Amino acid sequence: MNTEPHGYAVQPYDKPVKRYCQTLDLRDNPELIAEYRKRHSHEHVWPEILEGIRSVGILEMELYLLGTRLFMIVETPIDFDWNEAMGRLATLPRQQEWEDYMAIFQLVQPGATSAQKWQPMERIFQLYK
Repeated sequence: MNTEPHGYAVQPYDKPVKRYCQTLDLRDNPELIAEYRKRHSHEHVWPEILEGIRSVGILEMELYLLGTRLFMIVETPIDFDWNEAMGRLATLPRQQEWEDYMAIFQLVQPGATSAQKWQPMERIFQLYK
């Protein structure tokens, strides 16, 4: 297990951003989870997927894993429209192919888009208010 006990650096921006936090569960299979990790490494993630994520306006995307639970943080410009961006993302080359491939590892319905798989989380506490 590769953990960072001192925290993770955060990308600074010269403008205000907003954050989306979402969750998804993986299949409870150590071999599949290991392969999922591998497929999200810089060496193995499909370049078209990274380009597509950036092209719809996403500034930063991070995935965290605990057991079978995935947690995703997405940072975007303040005027970002999630539904519009996810609609555009779903039409990009290889995106649905990637989603179908990832569904092997995830507890999701076959053929689901990214927006259908990832469930938004409710923020229930904020320190700075």
